[in-house]
Amino acid sequence: MQIGEVAARTELSLRTIRHYEETGLVIPSARSRGGFRLYTEADVARLMVIRRMKPLGFSLDEMRSLLEATDRLDSGDELSPEERASLLERMRDFEQAALRRVEDLRVQLSRAEEFAADLARRRSGAVPRADDGG
Repeated sequence: MQIGEVAARTELSLRTIRHYEETGLVIPSARSRGGFRLYTEADVARLMVIRRMKPLGFSLDEMRSLLEATDRLDSGDELSPEERASLLERMRDFEQAALRRVEDLRVQLSRAEEFAADLARRRSGAVPRADDGG
């Protein structure tokens, strides 16, 4: 599929997809005769991993590290027990980091919701202002 379809499916902009290509996170699987980027389902899946990592604050290097681990595990190549264990440990580390970041986001969301509710109460006059002596 061409980049426009990939952008629609992943909800990423063309510019973002090209940026991820420039940084080596995702490389189109082929080019058409006219030079258009062509992507596979595996490329789309890779972009979805990146898209899910981004709001959790993972850096491009961290994304690259996780993708390298999953690529190696999914390659079908025979891995030594040590290499397999190391790659799985790296994935566990990312899982734990993601869970911590999700919890941090939940706390931030809760605080933001409290703030919005406080503003709504103040706007409706339900909470006395500090200068009212209340």
